[in-house]
Amino acid sequence: MRTGTAQTRLVVLRGNSASGKSAVAAGVRERFGRGVALVGQDNLRRTVLRERDRPGAANIGLIDAVVRYALDAGFHVVLEGILYADHYGRMLARLRSDHRGPTHGYYLDVPFEETLRRHATKPIAEVVGADDLLSWYRPLDLLPGGTETVVGASSALADTVDRVLRESGLDRLPAVDR
Repeated sequence: MRTGTAQTRLVVLRGNSASGKSAVAAGVRERFGRGVALVGQDNLRRTVLRERDRPGAANIGLIDAVVRYALDAGFHVVLEGILYADHYGRMLARLRSDHRGPTHGYYLDVPFEETLRRHATKPIAEVVGADDLLSWYRPLDLLPGGTETVVGASSALADTVDRVLRESGLDRLPAVDR
């Protein structure tokens, strides 16, 4: 089912835990202004459903529905999460295929050692340990078909936000007064 308009933008930010997905998503939204829906996998999966990440889980359909709803309402969407390729790949491919406007995918590639360093600065560092992070870590878990741009750990946050805005065309669109 087709979704969004030729003007709506869909940006998908994927990567391992502590790779900077949430920070980039927040930066894009802050810089753009109103009119960008921020859809976070962790919020829908962990907070709304309190569900484990596994193939066929209910959050996959919920993420799909929320993204489509926001696009159909005229919002640009930034979807961010670990979004393992084997769990979420089919849903993401359908979104890309069904979206009437441009879709841009980014994979934030951060080595495990850097993941540990960044994670140590988070409030959940006391609860989630290195063994948990290692069990979740998947190096270069790219979607098939070359649909994602790999952004390395050396890219500063501001540079990555600038890149996403520029490549998606959001830097040339007006914010929406909602």
